[in-house]
Amino acid sequence: MRFAGKVALVTGAGQGMGRAIARQLASEGAAVVAVDINLAAVEETVAGLENSIARSVNIADSAAVAALFAEVDSRYGRFDVLINNAGIGSSKNDGFDKLMTRLALRGEQQARGETVTVYPDLIVDMEDEGWQGVMNVNLNGSFYCTREAVRLMVRHGIKGSIVNISSTAALSGEGGLHYVASKAALHGMTRALARELGPRGIRVNNVVPGPTNTPMMQSVGQDWINSMIAAIPLGRMAEPEDIARTVAFVASDDAAMVTGADIVANGGSYFK
Repeated sequence: MRFAGKVALVTGAGQGMGRAIARQLASEGAAVVAVDINLAAVEETVAGLENSIARSVNIADSAAVAALFAEVDSRYGRFDVLINNAGIGSSKNDGFDKLMTRLALRGEQQARGETVTVYPDLIVDMEDEGWQGVMNVNLNGSFYCTREAVRLMVRHGIKGSIVNISSTAALSGEGGLHYVASKAALHGMTRALARELGPRGIRVNNVVPGPTNTPMMQSVGQDWINSMIAAIPLGRMAEPEDIARTVAFVASDDAAMVTGADIVANGGSYFK
């Protein structure tokens, strides 16, 4: 019961890794605030969890995030753990659908032994809306949540823990341009905050999953999934529970001397 008496908030908790993380922390004693844009999904996450609540919040809206944390403060009177898990891999007008088509055509040309004339460009079709849509959730949303979390920790004098969920894509560069850039930015934010908040006893770390069996992963196409699995020395994708257990360790006092770190959980698919 490493989180007994503690309050944790998990974003993107309606499915996949976020759901597994929320349930893992609750199983170890935390009161969990599970947040997702999809209220029905996040209510399913907290069903049966003691002293935990579900909230539908667009974390890209700073005012909505501030209101959420004000409610958390009013309800629980403390705040201990933030898991910035919410993330999206594509957004409207980002050209991702055209990229998928190009990758398929490129693969067909390669399979036939033809000269490749189709290239996997994404930036040529990415509009401002597409770029900003992913950045607003993955980076800005994490910043808004972190800012409010730190304000509560400071107010209550709590030596808390913040865990950002990045991606092996941030290290390897494999993935959509906007997704990779947003996840890479989390690494810089983590290191800056670890130095800034260390004197207060607040720890900030990254957990860096590799390919994980989540609904987001299923959107990239089976051929891409197969190629990723083939590159994993352990021979399989992670399950959400694998990542949840890693996050729980990093967020807990068992990792009391770990801050500003990248904890890589990718089955050996990329060595930093």
